Amino acid sequence: MVLKKDFSSVCTDFINDAKLTDIVANTKEDIKHVRDVIAKSMEKQPLSVEETAVLLAADDPDVVEEIFNAARDLKKSVYGNRIVIFAPLYIGNHCINDCAYCAFRKTLRSTVRKTLTDTEIKAEISALEDVGHKRLILVFGEHPKYNAEFIAKTVRDVYSVKKGHGEIRRVNINAAPMSRDDFKIVKESGIGTYQIFQETYHHGAYRKMHPENTCKGDYLYRLDGLSRAFEAGCDDVGIGTLFGLHDWKFEVLAMIKHSLFLQDRFGVGPHTISFPRLQPAHGVEIDDKYLVNDFDFKRLVAILRLSVPYTGMILTARESPEIRKEIMSFGVSQIDAGTRIELGGYSNSDEKQKMKEQFCLGDTRSMDEIVLELLQDEYIPSFCTSCYRVGRTGERFMEFAIPGFIEKFCTPNALVTLEEYLVDYASKQTKEAGNKLIESELAKISDTKMKKEIINRLNRITKKDERDLYF
Repeated sequence: MVLKKDFSSVCTDFINDAKLTDIVANTKEDIKHVRDVIAKSMEKQPLSVEETAVLLAADDPDVVEEIFNAARDLKKSVYGNRIVIFAPLYIGNHCINDCAYCAFRKTLRSTVRKTLTDTEIKAEISALEDVGHKRLILVFGEHPKYNAEFIAKTVRDVYSVKKGHGEIRRVNINAAPMSRDDFKIVKESGIGTYQIFQETYHHGAYRKMHPENTCKGDYLYRLDGLSRAFEAGCDDVGIGTLFGLHDWKFEVLAMIKHSLFLQDRFGVGPHTISFPRLQPAHGVEIDDKYLVNDFDFKRLVAILRLSVPYTGMILTARESPEIRKEIMSFGVSQIDAGTRIELGGYSNSDEKQKMKEQFCLGDTRSMDEIVLELLQDEYIPSFCTSCYRVGRTGERFMEFAIPGFIEKFCTPNALVTLEEYLVDYASKQTKEAGNKLIESELAKISDTKMKKEIINRLNRITKKDERDLYF
């Protein structure tokens, strides 16, 4: 695969392994300093690498609990009690990389390789729409056949499938880094966020996991990917680390460094941060040296929330239902539901499905089961995509992401899209729980005019069969 390695105009290797390692090792626990850093975060100010390290150094159980509580409070302040719902859709698992931790790596001959056909993609979208999904992330292996034109065509095909009231309103992308020209092609297809995970920011661990003779073996080209995306006009990007490849504290600091770099160069940081943990996979031997236990996983989620107050945080179905339930309150704003990661797994399944999965899932519950639990835990499951569609993205999103944004846009859109789900897809039990929560949320709205308009739109959905009534 030939890459157009044009690099961005701001290309630089801003990750200094020795410096970040030294910060982790030499930042000592200081309760007063922890509380000062928390106070800054509660003012919704992004934290520096050094300030984040102060939170990482806290080991006293009572101090860690203060961090947890602060993350909960900040999450409520910025995002309210909404949880955005999406689903991943794997389009193809052909790959020319040889990542040591991945079941899609090219040297693993037992993996069943497949690229969904146009007909199969439409069948998958129909199945996803049948359970109520409105937002997807399309996942592609790194391979010549998955070029910019192919990805853009796939996005357009996804948008074209409409079944009853079902439609996909926003498509995000998780794929290989591209040239600026190729990013422009993909952007023009109408995507939302473009995700590129560095996997590990530590140069030594990166070289160990990604052979140098592969496309992904070029650390700097991958690190520079989202800078090229910004320069090509992609105003929402997502970063992530696969926790378990190197020391988790180092990786947290490196992600903060990446976020601050983007903020400094482009005026806006990442739209989302993902923090998947390494999971078992077909044909993969896991070294447990850097695996992150549940307690430290909770810590890193809470610390990320405090460090990047306005960035969306994604908790995936790699985790078990129990862990997802517990960690949700620490700052998570998006989760996937009803997830299947085998190729073609939404519309059908076969006995070889494990040979077509990238890793093992921890949460295989249906969409309705997950929505019901969210409602019972007093979260608002949101299917909203309005910010993307009216231009509240990139820098403009950050301008809106201030106190008052929740009441003006987020909660109204969450309630209206939840009503759509309840009417069109929910089980009887979920519908009852959803209607109860909507009544409760309406009672909290003090703006009489806004409340009246929300009720009007809810009635238009239930009584006039209208849809897509976003603010």
